[in-house]
Amino acid sequence: MKSKAYNKTYKRKTFDPKVNGPKGESFSVSRSKIDLFMECPRCFYLDLRHGISRPSTPPFTLNSAVDTLLKKEFDIHRAEGTAHPLMKEYGVKVVPFPHPNLSEWRHNFTGVRFLHKPTNFLVFGAIDDIWTNEKGELFIVDYKATSKDAGVKKLEDTRWHNQYKRQMEIYQWLFKQNGFDVSDTGYFVYVNGRKDKEAFDGKLEFDANLISYTGKSDWIPAVLQEMLACLQSDKMPRPGQECQYCGYSAKRFELAQSMSVKSTKFKVESKKEENTGSMFEI
Repeated sequence: MKSKAYNKTYKRKTFDPKVNGPKGESFSVSRSKIDLFMECPRCFYLDLRHGISRPSTPPFTLNSAVDTLLKKEFDIHRAEGTAHPLMKEYGVKVVPFPHPNLSEWRHNFTGVRFLHKPTNFLVFGAIDDIWTNEKGELFIVDYKATSKDAGVKKLEDTRWHNQYKRQMEIYQWLFKQNGFDVSDTGYFVYVNGRKDKEAFDGKLEFDANLISYTGKSDWIPAVLQEMLACLQSDKMPRPGQECQYCGYSAKRFELAQSMSVKSTKFKVESKKEENTGSMFEI
C-alpha cells in the first residue's frame, strides 16, 4: 500500500544533462540548493536531478511574522532616510538602502539573480535587507529570530550558524556579481524572544542584537562547478556525513533487508463478542 503521507516527486524542472549545462539551457539554482549540496550531495542530486526532495517540515510561521514586522520597521526609516535606533546603539553609521528592486530582491522566487556562465547556473537568493553608508557601500543584512535563555551575541561554529554564514556570503557574492559595491561585512539582526515575563498577556517581547560578520565568497565558483559535475553524473553521490535524512533511510533499508519482508500482513485477533479484527498492510 502506498503511503499518502509522502509519495510524490514534485512536478518541476529537474536538471537534464542532455538539455542543461554550459552548452545548453540555463538551470536555476537557489541559495538554499547550494547549501543543500554543501550539507548532502546525495539529497541535492535526488532533488535536482530526479525531483525527489526531502520530506517537508512545518513552516516557521512565527519567524516569518518577525521577518515581516522587521521589514516594515526598517522600511519606515528607509522612506525617511534615517538610521534605525539599533544602528545608533551599535555605532554603525548606515541607513537602510532605498532601491526600486528591493521588493523583487526580497521575493523568494525571484530574489537577486546572476547567471554563472561557466556552469550556466542562474543563481538566485532572496534577501531580508540592505544598508548603505555615506560612501555608497552596501551591507547585506539578514534577520534571525530565536528564543534562548542567554540570547545570541555572536555566531558560533555550529551547523545552523555555519549555514547562516554561507547564506550571507552567497548574498554578498550575488550583489558583487551584479556590479554593486558590497562590503565583506554583513549584519545579522538577531532578535531573542524573552521568557522571563510573568505572563504571555497576548504578546511576545524580543531583545534585539546586531551581530557583524565578515564573509568570504571566493569558495562559491568552485562549489558551483562541483554541483554541475554532480548533476551531470549518472552515479549516485555519497551522502553527507551528518545527513539525518540519509542516515534514517540507510537504517530503515538495513532493517527491512534483515527482516527479508517486502510486505507483511498483521491480523488483530478479536474476542468472541467483538467483530473480526482489521487487516493492516505495511
